[in-house]
Amino acid sequence: MIKQISYKELTVHILVWICISIFPLLTAYIDLGEIPTDLYFRQAMRPFLFYANYLVFVPYFLLRRKLFLYIIISIAFLVLYNYVSEELITNTLANEFRKMHRPTDMPAGPFGIRHAIPIVFSLTVFLLGGIFSLVVDFYKRDRESKIMENEQKEIKLQFLRNQLNPHFLFNSLNSIYSLVRSKSNDAPEAVITLSELMRYMLYEAGTEQVQLEKEINYIKNYITLQRLRLKNSEAVKLNIKGETRNLKIYPLLLISFIENAFKYGTDYQGNTHIDIKIVVQNNKLMLYVENIIGIYRRDEKNSGVGLSNIKSQLNHLYYKNHELTIEEDKSNYRVNLTINLKDNEVYNN
Repeated sequence: MIKQISYKELTVHILVWICISIFPLLTAYIDLGEIPTDLYFRQAMRPFLFYANYLVFVPYFLLRRKLFLYIIISIAFLVLYNYVSEELITNTLANEFRKMHRPTDMPAGPFGIRHAIPIVFSLTVFLLGGIFSLVVDFYKRDRESKIMENEQKEIKLQFLRNQLNPHFLFNSLNSIYSLVRSKSNDAPEAVITLSELMRYMLYEAGTEQVQLEKEINYIKNYITLQRLRLKNSEAVKLNIKGETRNLKIYPLLLISFIENAFKYGTDYQGNTHIDIKIVVQNNKLMLYVENIIGIYRRDEKNSGVGLSNIKSQLNHLYYKNHELTIEEDKSNYRVNLTINLKDNEVYNN
């Protein structure tokens, strides 16, 4: 199977061809004033050494962990190559080169310099092909590994979001159910608000990143929906400061902390105290959520699905660009989250 190469690899192959084929010819011409006839044939065969190791021996033997077979085949190939290039080509096609003057003390035996230098050079070219093949394979595997890692991350992230959305929907339907059961005039408005929330989740939150302003409007709509079912809605405080334009955020990251504040900070009579602050400053988003601990206690085994998922999403999406601290005492539960929005764009690129 022939490898498909990129333009960068093609450039490298051309440079290799120049180094192992053309450069020795130029060197011989500079040293001798002419190029020996047999040297043309030798240099024409040099690329076979390089590409035999690069395309065949390393991919089909060494990379498949057939080390012993690779060594045996490589040695046999080098012996055959040197025999063909030195004995057949040199003895039959290099008559002109034999007539050239040589120093009288140059060894001419089978282990002399005349044979040793070509053997060493052919071994070098052969090993160069193997090294080049290993380097190309390393970068190919590294690229494929990163692609696979990103795909797995996206699959896991989508799974987490799919878990989060039904969790939010169930809580919202419970809120509307409470309004309908009490025959509240706010029930129709709650249905409209929920439809706006679902529209955002279906058509906006499916994208990779959303405008921060849209995410904050989503939070406002959610809080509006929750206030409809509370007796003392004035106890829910929302304070938003800072410039949100030209900033983006991964969707549905903040809502779980606010959602849990309403779920665990409200008793069965609708009494609560929730303080939510969102501050955007110097491309940083700071979320502060505090709520009293209501009668509805946490079930450590079955509750907090959204919270555990949101932690996983933060680790995936803002690995080095977020800080999350959660504090709890006998009466209050506090969440502090800071996200570096712009720094994370540079990090991801």
